[in-house]
Parts: sequence; C-alpha cells; structure tokens
Amino acid sequence: MITEQGIVTRATPDVALIKTNRAAACEVCSAKDSCGTIHRGKEMTVEVPNTLGVETGDSVLIGMQTKSALLLTFLIYVVPILCLVAGALTGDALGPLLRINASFAAMVLGFSFFGIAFVILHKKSAAMNQKSEFKPVLIRKTKPVTAPACKPSSK
Repeated sequence: MITEQGIVTRATPDVALIKTNRAAACEVCSAKDSCGTIHRGKEMTVEVPNTLGVETGDSVLIGMQTKSALLLTFLIYVVPILCLVAGALTGDALGPLLRINASFAAMVLGFSFFGIAFVILHKKSAAMNQKSEFKPVLIRKTKPVTAPACKPSSK
C-alpha cells in the first residue's frame, strides 16, 4: 500500500479533505494534473471518505492500494505506447496497399492511435474516479509530526 502523512483541513461525517506535501514522485509524474488531487504548490489536498470520524486538525495516514496505482501507471504510460506501435505497424502494412509511402502511413496512423488512446483514457478516467479502489482511504490517525527544537550553538 502506498501511504502518505497528512492533516485534515475540513471534515464532515462523510468526507474529509486531507492536506499532504506532494511527494517527489508527483513532481515528475505526467498524470499529476489528472490524478484526482487538488494541487497548490508543494501541497495537495485529497478528498477521502471519513471512515475514522476524523476532525479538522487531526494528523492522519492515508493510503492507496499498490495494485490500483500500478494499474493506473500501466494505463497512463504503457497503453498509449502500445497504441502508437500498433498504429505504426498498421500504417506500415497498409501504406503499400493504399499506394502511399509506408513510412508516412506508419507515422500518421501511429500518432492517430496514440492520440485516440489518450482520448479514450481521458473518458475512462471519469468512470475510474467513481470507483473506490482508485481512491485513497484513511488508514489511521497519527500523532502530529513536529520539527525538533533548535538548540543554540555554544561556542
């Protein structure tokens, strides 16, 4: 399970908004704008079901199933590349039959399939956002994390 520490910024009996610091992995992720989080600089806010009865100001641990994260990663990164290759191979095979340059047909169909993959994934993302296995959940309340007190140096 992928976990992240956070603080409850708003809570109702049904839903809690959790503010977390964006992990370093989020910075380089191409899906950071569409993964269901609200980004604000280095912090992000995640909406989760309030299954633990948390209140505003509580420190919590949230998590997402690794299986779900791996499936999303596969869909975002691998499926478009497979579509690109399938389109290029199809274009290469159809080019001579259509009496056009095989490389040109491979390029056009490859990029077309690539674009179609992203359109389909974008439409599918709305349905996936509704499924509970793709949403983070509250794991437990934790003790607040505090920075260690600074001690003046003695010279």
